Amino acid sequence: MAIYTTLGAYRFPNPEDAVHDIRGSKIYGLNDEKLGEIDDVIFDQATGVITFAVVDTGGWLKSHKFVVPQENIHQSLVHERAFQVELTKKQIESFPPYDESHVADANRWEDYERRYRSHWANGPIMHRDATDRNITPTTKQQLDAGSGSLPSTEEEDTSPVTPMRTEASLNVDPSGPSLHWTTFEDRLRLRREEVLESSLRLAKERQRPTLDEVKQKKAS
Repeated sequence: MAIYTTLGAYRFPNPEDAVHDIRGSKIYGLNDEKLGEIDDVIFDQATGVITFAVVDTGGWLKSHKFVVPQENIHQSLVHERAFQVELTKKQIESFPPYDESHVADANRWEDYERRYRSHWANGPIMHRDATDRNITPTTKQQLDAGSGSLPSTEEEDTSPVTPMRTEASLNVDPSGPSLHWTTFEDRLRLRREEVLESSLRLAKERQRPTLDEVKQKKAS
């Protein structure tokens, strides 16, 4: 059974590594809706391979944070140094709440990941198994195209359009990991042992009683 951990408070000491850190990068959903910022990543302790990104919503989600599988995140073609995922806030609100403490417990995390991924395959997002492509029509144009008819042109959309950068201008492949993401993962894998040592120290510090707790124990 794979054992996972997060970066937590770890920061790359080398500026050349730190500049590639994806934490703090904005992440957008369907219709260019801002969902939050990447706060952390969950990775396999044995390999350093990232499995999930942890997204901080900034408060609009009751549990504050949610996770997105690595294979479902793509480079944004609109926003520089940002990422895109085919999700809406409504869909995210239906996910099992993310609890960071479950990551360190192999059994609890396995159970959470099973429930979470089954939601991706069978829930409102309707992805095919073993693929990251959304198969649920999300717009009237998609529905019309699926029925073999052409979308109506009677009503013109006069809303402003955000200029889209091309794949060439961003130097990324939208169907796969971006250069920014893969470079960060490479840096993480190279410093995996150092990151794990940092995680162990942090775990011990969390278990250590605070001064107030010691005083309360003596008083009792």
